[in-house]
Amino acid sequence: MTLSQPPTLPALPESGSLWRTEQLQSAGLNSRAIAVLVRHRELVRLRYGCYIRASLWNAQEPWVRSRQLILAHAHGTRTTSDGAFAYSHTSAARIHGLFVWNTDDLVHILLRTRPSGCRLGKDVRGHTRPFTEADVVTIRRLRVTSLERTAVDCALMLNYRQSLIIMDNALRQGADPLLMQEMAAAVPGRRGVKNLRRVLENADPRSESAGETLTRELLQRLRIPMPDIQLEVMSRAGRHRMDFGWKARKIALEFDGRTKYFDYAPTPEVLYRERQRENALTEDGWMFVRLRWQDLFNEEEFKARILTALLRKPEPRAT
Repeated sequence: MTLSQPPTLPALPESGSLWRTEQLQSAGLNSRAIAVLVRHRELVRLRYGCYIRASLWNAQEPWVRSRQLILAHAHGTRTTSDGAFAYSHTSAARIHGLFVWNTDDLVHILLRTRPSGCRLGKDVRGHTRPFTEADVVTIRRLRVTSLERTAVDCALMLNYRQSLIIMDNALRQGADPLLMQEMAAAVPGRRGVKNLRRVLENADPRSESAGETLTRELLQRLRIPMPDIQLEVMSRAGRHRMDFGWKARKIALEFDGRTKYFDYAPTPEVLYRERQRENALTEDGWMFVRLRWQDLFNEEEFKARILTALLRKPEPRAT
């Protein structure tokens, strides 16, 4: 009995990883060959007329894939668009490198006039809120709404927590808060403007991750006494900075750095220094409460843990 040999698959082009259909056809792959490669998971169809090498796609983290879908749209429309649009909303946020949490992967574009949905494609959402060239910047050869316009548009579209994460990060990257206040004043009565004003009022550039933003929002919403943010203290091991801290009570609230949000993986040396830092502060009487992502979505337990810590460590009496 002889074992049947696996079928020989058509060869993908040696160069590149992202192709339009006509590029694959120019490399000698007809429609049937492309379909075979997709079926055998050597090629991934990202959108109509645009494909990526499967080995690259499979190795990418989810947030990298989200950006890749935007690049696929740009690659696919390079020969079919006059370039008058700009990437906007969460697509612009991803291109700017802002934290985007719990949203879909639709490609958002800003247009002068609204075309038909079939022209844009099922994976594209078109917006026509008026804009000028002052609202547009170029990043990696892509036309994208400015940092301020992007954060404002997201706050007009997303819910409070999603848009607060983006706004915190935009401010941290240098977005102009006064300019965004002016943008909010220019759209009175527009859907989402109340959310925008609330986000601008509560945003804080000191948040270093989406997790820290959500922690701060949860503390505020549960009416827990607010700690200092990015609190710096001294110990025998040197100067230390905590995500949050109630200094008088010597309680530190830390969002787990190993799951801050993106592809951050601490080295053994980083973990060792973190242990040494915590040991030194513990010797000085500090208590640590550590949070993980899942803790932010069990509000009752979250509140109980924080309040228990605060009650266990009463504020020192004045002498």
